[in-house]
Amino acid sequence: MTLIWFAAAAGLGNVVGALAVVRHLTRSLHAIDAGIAFGAGFMLAVAVVDVFPVALRDGAGAAWFVLAGYLAVHITQHVLVPHFHYGEETHRVSAVTGFTALAGLSLHTFFDGVAIASGFLASGRLGLLLFLAVLVHKLPEGVTIASMMLASGQSKGRAVASAGGLGLATLLGAALTEVVGPLARHGLALSAGVTLYVAASNLVPEFQNRHRWVSAIAFFGGLAAFLVSDWLISAWLG
Repeated sequence: MTLIWFAAAAGLGNVVGALAVVRHLTRSLHAIDAGIAFGAGFMLAVAVVDVFPVALRDGAGAAWFVLAGYLAVHITQHVLVPHFHYGEETHRVSAVTGFTALAGLSLHTFFDGVAIASGFLASGRLGLLLFLAVLVHKLPEGVTIASMMLASGQSKGRAVASAGGLGLATLLGAALTEVVGPLARHGLALSAGVTLYVAASNLVPEFQNRHRWVSAIAFFGGLAAFLVSDWLISAWLG
């Protein structure tokens, strides 16, 4: 039950990001923009240092599920969706693009929930680290889907509802992981691939394109935050 609360808290991040868009909270959007680089550093460290070693304990076959998770996000976000990037969408897009982006992000957020649940099934420490990794990219995720829905001509209410739908997908992923055998067995490996893709293929190129020194500092700040979080959680759990 505890992991469901963690998944719900992470899912609320989607809604908060969407509200920043529909209410035109410029300062909040700038902070979330910097958070993309911070989240990239934190997620990359969690995936490589903690998730990969645990997932691959099941043998070399687990690597195929890591690859499957990576490719699944690529297909849904950059093959099936013609126009996708993290952060606020400022150009007009078609209604189809908005809803295909929602579908693609829903699969991704489903595996956010799988990641949190799989982490807690492995250990409390890994569960908390994956919860934090998911949480730090939920705000830009909410900004992304809300702004795309608005750019496709949808109402503010639908934009926020779309972000809420992403949060529900996170809850669903967490709830099913404990009861669906394949997710319980391979969820961590799949989540490793998803986390790696979001960090290295979505978030890193997004802040690199802006060429801002603040983003570079935020990226390494995310790496440092992982080290501190890992130490604090390990000390807390004993």
